[in-house]
Amino acid sequence: MQDDGPKGPDLTGGVGLTQFTGGKLLGHVGDEEVLLVKSGDAVFAVGAHCTHYHGPLAEGLVVDGSIRCPWHHACFDLRTGEATRAPAFDPIARFDVAQRDGKIFVVGKSAPCPVRPRTLKETPERIVIVGGGAAGFAAAEMLRREQFAGEIIMLSRESDAPVDRPNLSKDYLAGSAQEDWIPLRPDEFYRQSKVDLRLETEVASIDVAGRAVALKDGTRLAYGRLLLATGAEPNRLSIPGADRPNVHVLRTLRDSKAIIANAQGARRAVVIGASFIGLEAAAALRAREIEVHVVGPETIPMERVLGAEMGRFVRSLHEEHGVIFHLEANVVAIDERGVVLKSGEVIAADLVVSGIGVRPRLTLAEKAGLAIDRGVVVDRTLQTSAPGIYAAGDIARWPDPHSGENIRVEHWVVAERQGQVAARNMLGAREAFDAVPFFWSQHYDIPINYVGHAERWDEIVVHGEIMARDCLLEYRLNGRTLAVASIFRDADSLKAAAAMEQGRAPV
Repeated sequence: MQDDGPKGPDLTGGVGLTQFTGGKLLGHVGDEEVLLVKSGDAVFAVGAHCTHYHGPLAEGLVVDGSIRCPWHHACFDLRTGEATRAPAFDPIARFDVAQRDGKIFVVGKSAPCPVRPRTLKETPERIVIVGGGAAGFAAAEMLRREQFAGEIIMLSRESDAPVDRPNLSKDYLAGSAQEDWIPLRPDEFYRQSKVDLRLETEVASIDVAGRAVALKDGTRLAYGRLLLATGAEPNRLSIPGADRPNVHVLRTLRDSKAIIANAQGARRAVVIGASFIGLEAAAALRAREIEVHVVGPETIPMERVLGAEMGRFVRSLHEEHGVIFHLEANVVAIDERGVVLKSGEVIAADLVVSGIGVRPRLTLAEKAGLAIDRGVVVDRTLQTSAPGIYAAGDIARWPDPHSGENIRVEHWVVAERQGQVAARNMLGAREAFDAVPFFWSQHYDIPINYVGHAERWDEIVVHGEIMARDCLLEYRLNGRTLAVASIFRDADSLKAAAAMEQGRAPV
């Protein structure tokens, strides 16, 4: 495809106010695409692409002095360029704007995003973060952004620095993402930010009264504030042959690398579990031209989360790409022949991926005596039942103002945003976590976006056509919409999230 260069008018030459009637206008300054945005009475000029996955901000939504990315709902402050909500962390560029003679001119690039002034007053000497995933990283990054000058120690069980975990089952596993794209930050970030990241480190216990954690090697670390972000771990198969070398789970970078290594020369793979992770892995392995079979006990894939009609669509999408399903089936063993089903059928396999869900890592919190209810119970500020100890990410069960229930969500963006809020609250912000949950799933070239949280519903209202890959689904309970899923309706997904934040009906 020929590259026609930057889109839209040259903004240094000025654009008439009549050209700028829709609130956003995509143009360029030299070779750089720039977006003009009107918010209130002010006009801003910013970089045209999200710093997360390069989403087109021209298709985004302007809300209260910010612009939101249509792909994964990252949020940027139009005045400063700062990435105020994950999954983006880097700011967008800013440009100076002038208005004269009925025209708007972009007159040059502004200085880099200014350092945020220190406004939070609590200054513990040391903050310890247990966990090296999404929530832990986002908290450490936000602590430094808020000008916290004390010690930050991040204790991670994993062998790699925090990575972009969603990519491990998507583009990286498929072979279309380079490994240097995977770390959330390069190693020098931790040195420059003075974040003491300790990999392959196990925490044995928490001394709540003494405000300290004990490591398995006997080290004792005092803390002023503690964040538990221990995440979740994959459920393991408990059948004969589950420990065979060609059987894998998919959670860490090491897991993804092991599957990729096993995929070299493999002709047939079996994915056990028709979950999001399982089906994303199936799509990635099909991209490597491996025959893929999916085995699961359910009748319709992902029906529990997305409903029957969307689940049938997801199955048909995978079947179009050659995936073979064995549903209403259970695996009883894995041997040298392959995967053995309860029916007696054997599916030959060079490679087996188990995607049968995850469970939150709660042992540390339970041993410390923290309140537990299918997760670590936190208040609206993400503080646990013990003062000075916060929890975020897959383990946290929080009071969700949108559903009116206490919920726990195992999604990447939620974990990052909770880490950011927990960081500010450890410095005294007293900020309620009230973000609307969001996640996305990618199956070949089809993205599914989901906002809200519906553990149950009594009605699904479909707008558009699911099989035509142009739809928005409302999940309703007692007439109230709790969640919205969509395919190729990014603007509507953004609007639904904003409406739910404001307490309005999302559709």
